[in-house]
Amino acid sequence: MLELVQSANSVLWGPVLLLLLCGTGIWYTIRLKFIQVRKFGEACRLVFGHMKFKGGQRKQGEMTPFQSLTTAIAAQVGTGNLTGAATALISGGPGAIFWMWMSAFFGMATIYAEATLAQTYKTTLPDGEVTGGPVYYIRQAFQGTFGKVLAGAFAVFITLALGFMGNMVQSNSIGSAFAEVFSSRGVEFPPVIIGVLLAVFAAFIFIGGTKRLAVVVEKVVPFMAGLYVLGGLLLIILNITHIPRVLEMIIVCAFDPSAMGGGALGITVQQAIRYGVARGLFSNEAGMGSTPHAHARATAKNPHEQGLTAMISVFIDTFIVLNMTVFAVLSTGALESGKGGIALTQTAFASVYGSFGDIFVAVCLLFFAFSTILSWHFFGAVNVKYLFGDTAVKVYSCIVIVFIIVGSTLKVDLVWELSDFFNGMMVIPNALALLALTGVVVGSCKKYGGK
Repeated sequence: MLELVQSANSVLWGPVLLLLLCGTGIWYTIRLKFIQVRKFGEACRLVFGHMKFKGGQRKQGEMTPFQSLTTAIAAQVGTGNLTGAATALISGGPGAIFWMWMSAFFGMATIYAEATLAQTYKTTLPDGEVTGGPVYYIRQAFQGTFGKVLAGAFAVFITLALGFMGNMVQSNSIGSAFAEVFSSRGVEFPPVIIGVLLAVFAAFIFIGGTKRLAVVVEKVVPFMAGLYVLGGLLLIILNITHIPRVLEMIIVCAFDPSAMGGGALGITVQQAIRYGVARGLFSNEAGMGSTPHAHARATAKNPHEQGLTAMISVFIDTFIVLNMTVFAVLSTGALESGKGGIALTQTAFASVYGSFGDIFVAVCLLFFAFSTILSWHFFGAVNVKYLFGDTAVKVYSCIVIVFIIVGSTLKVDLVWELSDFFNGMMVIPNALALLALTGVVVGSCKKYGGK
């Protein structure tokens, strides 16, 4: 099965999808006049100038802007930041990180468009719940049968990609992290135990609906991100003399992977781009169509401001949190250890913090991945409700719980390849709608942003 999925991914993640994903970001960067640069300061003021840690919801059926942001970040800051960055380094070499950065930079413009459209076309259901996302703006972009089919396809892909396969990745990585902790101490620890515990706690949050989700993530996300960044910064400071060499490796290997040698020997530029963009997408989710579900529920002043808020989530995810992992692995030389997945990140931290290092990473990953499970379940639920109605959501939640347990027992390679496949399938209908609705996004930027 692994070979079958790898073959499918080699085709799916070829030039066409990479151009579609990155091209959308470049297109919006140009049309919006580099909004991720010229409006960055305003976006930061919107996010950090009005940060409130209050539970509950601003209005019936909606989230506060901060809750919607933390829900989006909860989805973005997950195993992609700890495990995804490590697997990108192994499969694509240090050069893959350069392409991660590039995809994130242009992705900030893409996610601005996604959040703007999510706000523009959000709707209120008969029960008073505010909802929105790609299925709604895809229908606006393409009228008639084609629009319905494309929106339906997206709803199916995101349910499989995040609700099922994606949450398997999260539980798999947590189980592997704790198995590594116990293994290094001579104790055998079945990862399925973590899977069961995760499933129980997740079920408790699922039962409480989006209101309980919003209250949990607005508390957990700032704490988990801050904790990991502090640990990563200290590690980088202790290895500060290696940072210039790390930057050189990333830039040089982006265009000449063989320059590194060792573990990256035989890696091509195409592989560096493929794994950099794919893992970058898994991490920041810009262009994938997932986070608009959170941004649609925000009580934003206007679509433009929510778009600016969304840009900061990509910046935090890739340029701050993910870089902690990248610089930790490369500055400590852990890439040559032969470890894979989350064990590589744990090896890097253990080389500086000793026996506490792998525990620190496992605990951070627990918070990261669990909050991602909550957000991804929510994103999938919106689309299940769109496809089948309210009654199907409970069935969907039960299936997600089963997948969380099963995912903790699988081999990491298969789980990641399955996730890559369905993530790629999500991009196609979402990106097509984004391109078709360029005029709406640019118009909103001019109307509310002044330019």
